[in-house]
Amino acid sequence: MQTYLKNGYIVTMGADETVYDGGGVLIEGENIVAVGRIDPKLVKPDAEVIDLQGKYVLPGFVNTHVHTSQQISRGVGDDVDFMTWLHKRMWPYESNMTEEDSYVSTLMTSLELIRSGVTSFAEPGGQFVSGMARATAESGLRGKLAKSVMDCGEGLPAVWQKTTQQELDEQVYDLERFHNTADGRVQVWFGLRTIFNNTDELIVKTKELADKYGVGIHMHVAEAKSEQEFTYAKFGEGTVKHLENLGVLDKNLLAVHTVYLTDEELELFKKREVKVSHNPASAMRVLGFARIPEMLDMGIMPSIGTDGASSSNRMDMVDEMWLTSLIHKGRMLDSTVVPSQDILRMATKWGARALMDDHLYGSLEAGKKADLIVIDPHGPSMMPVNDRIASLVTAMHSNNIQSTMCNGKWLMKDRVILTLDEEAILKEACARGAAIYDRAGIVLPDRFPVVKV
Repeated sequence: MQTYLKNGYIVTMGADETVYDGGGVLIEGENIVAVGRIDPKLVKPDAEVIDLQGKYVLPGFVNTHVHTSQQISRGVGDDVDFMTWLHKRMWPYESNMTEEDSYVSTLMTSLELIRSGVTSFAEPGGQFVSGMARATAESGLRGKLAKSVMDCGEGLPAVWQKTTQQELDEQVYDLERFHNTADGRVQVWFGLRTIFNNTDELIVKTKELADKYGVGIHMHVAEAKSEQEFTYAKFGEGTVKHLENLGVLDKNLLAVHTVYLTDEELELFKKREVKVSHNPASAMRVLGFARIPEMLDMGIMPSIGTDGASSSNRMDMVDEMWLTSLIHKGRMLDSTVVPSQDILRMATKWGARALMDDHLYGSLEAGKKADLIVIDPHGPSMMPVNDRIASLVTAMHSNNIQSTMCNGKWLMKDRVILTLDEEAILKEACARGAAIYDRAGIVLPDRFPVVKV
């Protein structure tokens, strides 16, 4: 079956980053056949033909860091410091989740990702890869899934207290069951939660296994001031330098947040081709400013992630792009840094590169997977459109995203989710979220006097 999108503003993000005004995209099965000027002879008589009437077509966004199992904990972590958030909110919450909770939470995440134009994501670690894999398969999205792996550290809930070998064995088991399932859309990576909770033995053996299976490692790296203090006290060096000394810095490491980096560590990132996920909303809450302008100047190609719903409360890549366009200008007092075209690269082809998949998607080119979005700028929040590229970053909202396609299949069309029962998921997710909240014994403050009537 063919789909022919015609008369659009096609932002390819390809090697030469050509934009076709009045161009088209021809899709057959799960692949892109042609982009730009489409030969009518290529279009079959029974093709689905959609006249875009000037609407944008972009590659699908790639969210390189999203905790899908935290979606139903939205709002649990507001207005507390990092260690309180981790030990008194998230660990109690996550450790009380079941596999079915993780499944429903991932379905809930998928709804928000699809509506905000995401076609591929990387999950840094819940406890139930099985639940996440089932939900990702049903959603139609692409997912790089990992288990949240911890073999040391104070205060770990009893259910999470496992040996190094147990954590490694469980990850291999998950990989052998779920990797490359759902037509290759579901893949399994190795996870390392943080340097606080990972022994050197675990880190080194994880690298060995990732190399053996040809997959990536997803790890929170140099994210918080408390982490910097911890690593200097324990190792006499920062997280990145310590990972370098362990032989783990490499092109298959996805380092998330990366706020506390020295100049030397930035140079190591460039030398080792380490992948970076920038999470601006999460960072602004408690972490700090990642050195994105410096990375861009050095030729490091960061990507963008949303983090979990208990960190930023929004799994909206459009919001994250907008924030990225602002916060670094404010930090540097320079309105020219981190321009819109770089932010689009971060959200598309550099995101695909971070997930080691830039040969498959991340740009609209013949032979690549048909992962794309249709954007309708019509409305008071985005119009008039003068700078047609900058508007995608500085003016667009997720409700401008009209349709989302992954692997040649429409996940959302004309703002209607096609792969999932949205209302049923919302209802069950809210019920499960409340039940976990009660089981975990979390108490949130009344911010204003409450009178029940």
